Amino acid sequence: MIWDSILVDWGHWGLFLSAFLSATLLPGSSEVLLAGLMLAGTHSKLKLLFWATLGNVLGALLNMEFGSGIIRGRGAKWLGITQDRWSQAEGWFQKYGQWSLILAWLPIIGDPLTVVAGTLGISRTRFLFLVTFGKAVRYWVLIYIMELGSVP
Repeated sequence: MIWDSILVDWGHWGLFLSAFLSATLLPGSSEVLLAGLMLAGTHSKLKLLFWATLGNVLGALLNMEFGSGIIRGRGAKWLGITQDRWSQAEGWFQKYGQWSLILAWLPIIGDPLTVVAGTLGISRTRFLFLVTFGKAVRYWVLIYIMELGSVP
């Protein structure tokens, strides 16, 4: 009985940590762990949605903070970005950037989007709203698909 409670708690913490690391520039896939915990059937879907979303959003926030700490000239040079490419990226983000944060959950482009948002100084409130919405919907869809697959 006590062991089951510990496993449930560790499952949530593991999902949180996996989601957090997956949202940073480090490689990872919290969806696999979420699917495993869903299949185990020992965790509330709502709690899984909460912990996965929270971890993923906080990881994205770390990216944003990293981006906001990059000094334009030295940071761009350190990342190997020419002034022309930087201007292009900035123009693109100025045009589409804020709404594109809803897609911060996408593999490959999602993490850099959150860094660029920080570099360009998007407000934290807007950032958190858009990123949380996108990431929560992604996890909700995954949970929904898993539920559809489990119907006899």
